[in-house]
Amino acid sequence: MTFQPTPRQLSAIKAALFLLTLLPALHYAHGLWSDSLGANPIEALTRGMGIWTLNFLFLTLCVSPLRKLSGWHWLLRLRRMLGLTAFAYGCLHLLTYLWLDQFWDVDAIARDIWKRPFITVGATAFLLMLPLALTSSHAAIRSLGGKRWQSLHRAVYAVAILGVVHYLWLVKRVALLDPIIYALVLAILLGWRVVERIRLNGPWPTRSTPPAVQPVVFMKRDAAAALGMPKKR
Repeated sequence: MTFQPTPRQLSAIKAALFLLTLLPALHYAHGLWSDSLGANPIEALTRGMGIWTLNFLFLTLCVSPLRKLSGWHWLLRLRRMLGLTAFAYGCLHLLTYLWLDQFWDVDAIARDIWKRPFITVGATAFLLMLPLALTSSHAAIRSLGGKRWQSLHRAVYAVAILGVVHYLWLVKRVALLDPIIYALVLAILLGWRVVERIRLNGPWPTRSTPPAVQPVVFMKRDAAAALGMPKKR
């Protein structure tokens, strides 16, 4: 028997999840206050916010497989919170870069985006996240329509791929293990979706049976015979 929470239980689960999503931010805020983030606290803060962006993005992608495997359809009610949390940490990641790293120097930021590919990829991922966050409400779903909304929000897969590439290009070769693990987890999550799509719809789109071809009558005598008219002598 699958667990189905009551409305009150679901509200409690959402509240607990919201508090849990705050813990990473509180940890890094305390680290800044107590000067315990290491020799380069700005880099540690920027990287930490980026990693937690990926973590919550991956948790968002985990909702559908977990719902399918467990039968807990109420997990879908948590997906929007997880997605918005990923966007919030993405904003903090961007803010620490723009403010604490670049000091709002527009020229330096533009040169960074142009010359450093991992910055370009990260900026692209954030720009793709922006419309997803702006259209996460029920009003946006009604305005766009279900199919258009779903098509737009499939961009989350591109965001996840770009986020992993951003992480891979950021770290040095001696520290590639963590981003490689993220890449493998993402491959599993996306591979599951491909398998499910093939299982439900087949490997190729189905085609309807073409209508039967009717013979075309070219000669007048043949047309008269086809209509049952007597032949002219």
